[in-house]
Amino acid sequence: MLIEPPFYPIVYIRGFAATRSEIEETAATPYMGLELGSTKIRQDWEGKIVRYIFESPLVRLMKDEGYIDSFSNGDFIPENKHVPSKSIWIFRYYEKASDDLGSGERQSIPEIAADLRRFILRIRSQVCRPKDDAPEDPEANKQFKVYLVAHSMGGLIARCYLQNVCKTNDHFVDKVYTYATPHNGIDLLGMNAPHLGPLDPFHIKNFNRKEIRKYLFLQGHQEANTLNEAFPPDRFFCLVGTNHRDYAAFYNLSKKATGPMSDGLVMISNATVEGAPRAFVHRSHSGPYGIVNSEEGYQNLRRFLFGQVRVDALLAADEMTLPPNIQKMKDKGREIRASYHIETTAQVRGARYFLHERKKDQESALYKQYGEWVKDHKPAYLFSGYLDKRAKNPGSEDSALAFAIRIAIKSPEYTVDNKFWFDAHYEGADIFIETITFHVECPPGQGPKVRYGLASDNGPGAAQLKPKEDPSGEKYIIPLGFTEGDPNPPRPGFRGGLELRISPWNPLIIHSGLSPEIVG
Repeated sequence: MLIEPPFYPIVYIRGFAATRSEIEETAATPYMGLELGSTKIRQDWEGKIVRYIFESPLVRLMKDEGYIDSFSNGDFIPENKHVPSKSIWIFRYYEKASDDLGSGERQSIPEIAADLRRFILRIRSQVCRPKDDAPEDPEANKQFKVYLVAHSMGGLIARCYLQNVCKTNDHFVDKVYTYATPHNGIDLLGMNAPHLGPLDPFHIKNFNRKEIRKYLFLQGHQEANTLNEAFPPDRFFCLVGTNHRDYAAFYNLSKKATGPMSDGLVMISNATVEGAPRAFVHRSHSGPYGIVNSEEGYQNLRRFLFGQVRVDALLAADEMTLPPNIQKMKDKGREIRASYHIETTAQVRGARYFLHERKKDQESALYKQYGEWVKDHKPAYLFSGYLDKRAKNPGSEDSALAFAIRIAIKSPEYTVDNKFWFDAHYEGADIFIETITFHVECPPGQGPKVRYGLASDNGPGAAQLKPKEDPSGEKYIIPLGFTEGDPNPPRPGFRGGLELRISPWNPLIIHSGLSPEIVG
């Protein structure tokens, strides 16, 4: 077979190059940054410094999944030659803007997206021909799809391709994965990125929300981060960076212009598509420890493209108790306000990285206000993750896919009649903290079998309890916090539940013939 799902060609679309020198530097590199890795320093159990080497997304896709690149003899493989479906293609759109390789003139986002269309059709022609110089196989043509993997502005190009260029044509895209894309624009000093017209040599207008809506064919009332029914949101994954301190682009000014709750350039609130799955990692927009050249980024990418199980985690609050003195004042009619910071991390068994991480001391924790969370009766969405059977530790004693979620709710800042209350208050104290371990098995022809355990009851790693299954059969509820009706609940305290939605993703791949990775 020429095409064996889920191993479709991968098209990488790099991000923004601002200056003329950055454009030339970009055009002069073959893989546009996908080949960059990092060596991250860690401490072992004795406190000694050890290396942690991440070879790059490109190398890892070749090692773990058997992909090849599409270059040969100094250029792309000639168009009359067959290329395997397991191939990585670099969309080199900055060549046209290069003085050396092109006209030196910048293209608009729609123009780049039109070139992406031509590029994907070229890939289809080469992948769908059974051998060199042969015509395309009609059956392979029907099965042909690609994965779009994009960083920063590359994600806006991908969306313009889907929402503008291919509005009435087959887009041939199975999944889209974006790293740190400003789907809802870029805010600098709290203001929408400017549209300066002819005074904008860098095309900063590409990140202006009004301009985004224009080239994505959105109406004025529609948010810039909507797909507008051009592509299924559940097949569009957004990886969000949360480290605003390590990013040094834009002449080191961007992190000062954006600040906390950002990756140094893109605000967390602007980095997702409406209704799309997402996860958060403590990485900056770019640079030596950027989001693309990170183990966290790669592991989310690999599992989204090739994993077999999807997990969505939400946290419901049924009751939030106040400190005794605050409760007395509330009972007397005083106006009480408070805010909570919800920390969450997610890890697969045996991993030395987080698939998802939001923490208060990293200035990325989820924020909720007292009263609203409970009154809304709407669980707070935490993250989505994917599990891959092939990535399991081969020495594991059981067949379950295992992962753990840690949740901590930090003590809020209380105000009484709009004045801060500090009596008996400890900044950063945990109202609630728990680590929940899950074991998931997916027997052939059956629904998932889930067990869980609470670290506070059985220690970390244990998973012996059956969660309460919703009558719909689509989600599991794990009660957390104090018990309903407790006559003496902790004050302050939390009572609620973790809602886990587990669903099949790609079919299990049995015949890849590749050695499994050490974690899973």
